[in-house]
Amino acid sequence: MKRCKTLIGIGLAGLLAAAPLASQAADGAALYKAKTCPACHGKDGKSPILPTYPKIAGQNKAYLVQQMKDIKSGKRSNGNSAAMKGIMHLVSDAEIEAIADYVSKLAP
Repeated sequence: MKRCKTLIGIGLAGLLAAAPLASQAADGAALYKAKTCPACHGKDGKSPILPTYPKIAGQNKAYLVQQMKDIKSGKRSNGNSAAMKGIMHLVSDAEIEAIADYVSKLAP
């Protein structure tokens, strides 16, 4: 009986630890809107307001994360990155991950 309680406790701890991750991933859509991404990239990630802005729907998650982090840090300052620089200081690394996860799953 004691072993059963221990296993249940371990299982519940695992579920509780995973809950923030699931919630964070689910928040990618809300964060995409809240951080004003649709203003430039379109609500679907493939309808940018200018032809020079990238279509980001379906893009590789790791690539999206790296680009957002590089723009945030100033490492990337070419092309249209100046348009994003003003907003990226308001986006945390966890939010970057969630947004990238969401955008990577949009249909291109």
